[in-house]
Amino acid sequence: MNTFGEFRNPARRLAPWGLIIVAASLAACSSVPAPREQMAVSSAAVERASGPAAAEAPLELAAAREKIQRAKVAMTNKDYVLARQLAEQAEADATLAEARARASRSTSALGEVQESIRQLRAEMNRS
Repeated sequence: MNTFGEFRNPARRLAPWGLIIVAASLAACSSVPAPREQMAVSSAAVERASGPAAAEAPLELAAAREKIQRAKVAMTNKDYVLARQLAEQAEADATLAEARARASRSTSALGEVQESIRQLRAEMNRS
């Protein structure tokens, strides 16, 4: 039988639901799987970028290496959410490093082509 006091204090009626929501949230957080696949993909991206980008995009590559290292630490600490975030960021930084390296090589190649064209025009003008 409900008493008038229960209607006056809605917190009594909501308290069990609050506990259920908190328990469900904690259970959901603890069930986050380890991002092993993301870690492997990100590590491969950092390694792939290490070759051509090492000299042409050192800042981006350094950021990628630092983030993948932090992701490995997070994996060891079983902080899988942080590990996934850092691994995704490391992959993005590695991709950026590769893109900057390609852009740098393209700019250099363009300069060489423009110099060749200038030399050809100079030859044609002498003739």
